[in-house]
Amino acid sequence: MPNLYDFTVKKQDGTDFSLSHFSGKVLLIVNTATGCGLTPQYEGLQKLYDTYQEQGFEILDFPCNQFKNQAPGTATDINNFCSLNYQTTFPRFAKIEVNGKASDPLYQWLKQEKKGLLGQSIEWNFAKFLIDREGHVVKRFAPTTPPEKIIAEIGKIL
Repeated sequence: MPNLYDFTVKKQDGTDFSLSHFSGKVLLIVNTATGCGLTPQYEGLQKLYDTYQEQGFEILDFPCNQFKNQAPGTATDINNFCSLNYQTTFPRFAKIEVNGKASDPLYQWLKQEKKGLLGQSIEWNFAKFLIDREGHVVKRFAPTTPPEKIIAEIGKIL
């Protein structure tokens, strides 16, 4: 049975990055967008990261431009926006697709592990997957679930 650590993703510069790098950590994986009504969630995500990072918590940010082109621009544009507006410091990876035939293998696996309101489709930007220290999906949160509402779930597995 695969777990998160079996996957390789692309860093923003296009090079491969093994998620085994995060072995033993609690992770929150989020598909994000800089021009979405939910973009202010970056603030709450950064607060979670600041609060729990020293306890082995990481947030993995995967920009996605599939939903009404709400993540336009280059990696530099996205990084500048997030840094200037929300002071984000958690890891950000290359833009990916989360639905359809070109869906990234990581997201194919995440959606199989935990279905959402639309089954195996990602509903919108800021869908969140909580991963335990063994690399298994514990819970999926709807895009509209604010980061502050998942603190208890993170606390259960930290």
